[in-house]
Amino acid sequence: MLVLLPPSETKSDGGNGAPLDLGELSMPQLTDTREMLVQALVDLAADTDASMRALGLGATQADEIERNAKLWVSATRPALERYTGVLFDALDAKSFTRAQREKAYRRIGMGSALFGAIRAGDPIPAYRLSGGSKLPGFTTLSSLWKPELTAALTTEAAGDLVVDLRSGIYQQLGPVPGAVTATVLTEQPDGTRKVVSHFNKHHKGLLARALVVTRAEPADVEAVARVAAKAGLRVEVASRTELIVLT
Repeated sequence: MLVLLPPSETKSDGGNGAPLDLGELSMPQLTDTREMLVQALVDLAADTDASMRALGLGATQADEIERNAKLWVSATRPALERYTGVLFDALDAKSFTRAQREKAYRRIGMGSALFGAIRAGDPIPAYRLSGGSKLPGFTTLSSLWKPELTAALTTEAAGDLVVDLRSGIYQQLGPVPGAVTATVLTEQPDGTRKVVSHFNKHHKGLLARALVVTRAEPADVEAVARVAAKAGLRVEVASRTELIVLT
C-alpha cells in the first residue's frame, strides 16, 4: 500500500542531514525535472520582488526566499519530519515507535510541487513552492509534472493499493488511476453534509496514521474502511475508489 499525502506550506527548520542530493530521493526518474526546478528557485531567490510575486508571499515572509536561496547547501531531514501543520499534527509521527516509523517510510509518500513526489524518509531541505505557483519562464507546474509523475507513482506503487489523500492541486500534478481517495464531510444537525477544509486536513491525518500503524495490508476501499473504523473514524464507502469520512 502507498498512502500519498499532500505537502504543507509550513515546514520545520534545520536538520541533521547532508545537503540535498537528488540522487538519494525516491523515484529517480524525476531527477531531471527536480534539478531544473531547484535551480530555478535558487536563481529566482536573487530577485526578492519576483520571488514574492511568483510564490505568493507577503511582506513578512522574506525568510521563505532565503530558504530557497540555500536549497543546494542547507541541511536536510526526512520529509516525515520536514512537513508540519494540521494534517501532520494529526499524523503525529513523533509518537511512532521505531517499527511504526519504518512502516511509515515504506507506506507513506508526499506530493510536492518541487520534487513531484517523495517518500516519507527522503531527506529534503526546507523550501517554498506551492502547486499553484507559476515560475517565470515555466508553464504551469501541472503541465510540467503530469507527463512523468503519474508513471513514476504507478511504478512506485508496484501494483499495490494507492490511497491518495493529496489535495486536488497536487493530485492534478500526477493523477493515479484507480487510487482510493477520501472525502471529508461534516454532518450538520439537519443531516446535510458539507466540506470543511480544517477538518479535511485533520481527519486525513488521522486516516493516514491508522493506515501506518495497522498490521493489515489493505487491498481495496472496503479494507481501508475497516482500518479507519477500527481507529475510531466514522466512514462510508461511496464507491470502489472513494471513501467518505464524516466528522
